[in-house]
Amino acid sequence: MELKYLKDLWIDSETAGMDEPELLRYRSNLLGRDLRLTNFGGGNTSAKLPTVDPVTGNTVDVLWVKGSGGDLGTIKRDGFSTLFMDSLNALKGRYRGVEHEDEMVDRYPLSTFGANPRATSIDTPLHGFLPFPHVDHLHPDWAIALAACANGPAQLERLHTETGLKLAWLPWKRPGFELGLWLQKCVEKTPDLDGIILGSHGLFTWGHTGRASYLKTIEVVDTIGQYVLRRVDAKGGSLFGGQIVQARDDRSELAACAMPALRGLVGSVLGHFEGGSDVLRFVNSARAKALAWQGTSCPDHFVRTKVRPLFVEWNVQTGTASDLIAAAEAAMVGYRKDYEAYYNENRKSDSPAMRSPNPTVILVPGVGMFSFGKNKPEARITGEFYVNAIHVMEGATALDDLPAQPGIPADRVIDNYVGLPPSEAFGIEYWLLEEAKLQRMPREKELSRKVAVVVGASPGIGLAVADRLAAEGAHVAVADLRPELAEDAANSLRKRHGKETAFSVAVDCTDRESVRSMLRSVSMMYGGVDLLVFVAAVFFPPDRSGRITEQEWRTTFDVNLMGAMLTADEAHNVMRDQKSAGSIVLISSANGVVAKKGSWAYDTSKAGMNHLVRELAVEFAPEVRVNGVSPASVVEGSQQFPRDRVLSSLAKYGIPYEESDSTEALRDRLSAFYSERTLLKRKVTPAAVAEAAFLLISDRLALTTGQTIAVDAGLTEAFLR
Repeated sequence: MELKYLKDLWIDSETAGMDEPELLRYRSNLLGRDLRLTNFGGGNTSAKLPTVDPVTGNTVDVLWVKGSGGDLGTIKRDGFSTLFMDSLNALKGRYRGVEHEDEMVDRYPLSTFGANPRATSIDTPLHGFLPFPHVDHLHPDWAIALAACANGPAQLERLHTETGLKLAWLPWKRPGFELGLWLQKCVEKTPDLDGIILGSHGLFTWGHTGRASYLKTIEVVDTIGQYVLRRVDAKGGSLFGGQIVQARDDRSELAACAMPALRGLVGSVLGHFEGGSDVLRFVNSARAKALAWQGTSCPDHFVRTKVRPLFVEWNVQTGTASDLIAAAEAAMVGYRKDYEAYYNENRKSDSPAMRSPNPTVILVPGVGMFSFGKNKPEARITGEFYVNAIHVMEGATALDDLPAQPGIPADRVIDNYVGLPPSEAFGIEYWLLEEAKLQRMPREKELSRKVAVVVGASPGIGLAVADRLAAEGAHVAVADLRPELAEDAANSLRKRHGKETAFSVAVDCTDRESVRSMLRSVSMMYGGVDLLVFVAAVFFPPDRSGRITEQEWRTTFDVNLMGAMLTADEAHNVMRDQKSAGSIVLISSANGVVAKKGSWAYDTSKAGMNHLVRELAVEFAPEVRVNGVSPASVVEGSQQFPRDRVLSSLAKYGIPYEESDSTEALRDRLSAFYSERTLLKRKVTPAAVAEAAFLLISDRLALTTGQTIAVDAGLTEAFLR
């Protein structure tokens, strides 16, 4: 079959020397990296491999199948479960029927080969019972479009006539032991199939080698794609009933303004925005609301996107961000009531307690799609899943030119698209096996689901604070006047804590509009702001007379005091829009209470910051706490201690040094001098300051506000009087 949309990415030179399990891993990675073939965490691959049993020495057939919770695009060799095929097949004799099929899941581990700790997937029998050495189960948008058609069987007949591709149709059945038996019977009845379409679910294909299975899979998917997209293109502007509103030219600004409020409505999540052409074509269409109400079809989509998204009806033509937010708030009331009714109508005596009644996807005509999750990857992936769902609805509605199969309730069909019945959707969302998986998830870190902004990206205190917050699970935006410094800091965090845990943004903290723009960027990246640590500061070394210029005075106060006020004030505005609690920490200095010759501009600016902490605590209460950290001189990594300042300080205190000494050696000498002036005789490090900032910004000191904590190793001159 000729490929039009997909490419054969298999490279023989890359697979040279690989054993069969590695070839399975290689094939899985090729299939999983293309979101047109399957989405993150979706789909399964398997291989039945003759293997020597280390106990008996006999050769046995072992099923290698993607383990529970794995992702095909990134799976490694140890991501596959391994089971004795004889034991797995023997379970058929223990099967008591579909009403008891969940009990079979506890028996899969008893068939494990090689003491493999990888948990088995619910899809294991679907692969094990198909009589082929290699099996691929994917969720391509084009195939699910067929699977979600009211006229699916008729479409497969026409597909066969037009392309020669022979696919069987199996009606919707929740994944499990029973569906595995259905698949086995299907191929026994029709052995010359190219694959099987599972109604409202996905596609199965296979081959006698890993390479043959890969080729068959991409050929089948590409052929289906050609069939579906030809009809989508023929729909043209009438797709989804045609466009009834136009995308707003200012949609990016509207999204940035609305995101914190929408995040606040959903609660305890991070956000993601998508405003691409596929999304806009859907949300701006005549049939968008009706199709969205039907929900998604594929269970992998549904687990992320819930029973349905929230569709916000508002004045697209002339509405403001405030109008959009008000419309979303009103729509959310109805959504929650509908969700509670859905839960109560479908729950059983052993159903888990109702989870959040809030949506994970919000669709806004004229603007785009907002998606939410417990972290940035989950928020983004949820959006990707709904884009997949849009493509499915696009294909299914374009295939409306054949009669529907009998027996489908009319209220489950919109323009030939069939969503999962609410009872089946509930069965997936509140599946006891899914609940058990959720209960096994590791406990979230202390600052998980929090968005932190650190202003001042120095490799000293700024980076240490950002790293400490990220280590506790926060998503961190690192902001600085120097974008390259901010990016260096963010890149360091990404390497240590994950590629989506940090990003950089430029800001001039002395300019309110720049601060506002920075926070909008943060909101668009992560959904809003929960935590702020203001580290940015400047220090101008005095001339020989001990003075600095008047302009340097102004700049000192503009950055150290005005910058802190503006940033805190604008961050508070975002927190207010979220209607959520927040926490702010300003990094002050021991100099704020110690009068010193040669640094009176810096010292008085920090004295002002100490009182600013108290004023802001009063101003922002009760929703937002404001505190300060007052360290003694932190030399390590500080941008405020360039070589010329260090030399000036060494000369000031009469500390001997050599001009040939490195800057770091000179800094160590100055830092040692400072430590000797303290009671504890220890250096004040960036890590020590970061620890204090973390304590104040977290809930560990949840009843503390308006306070400034000293981190100075016992500097007696700084004792409060």
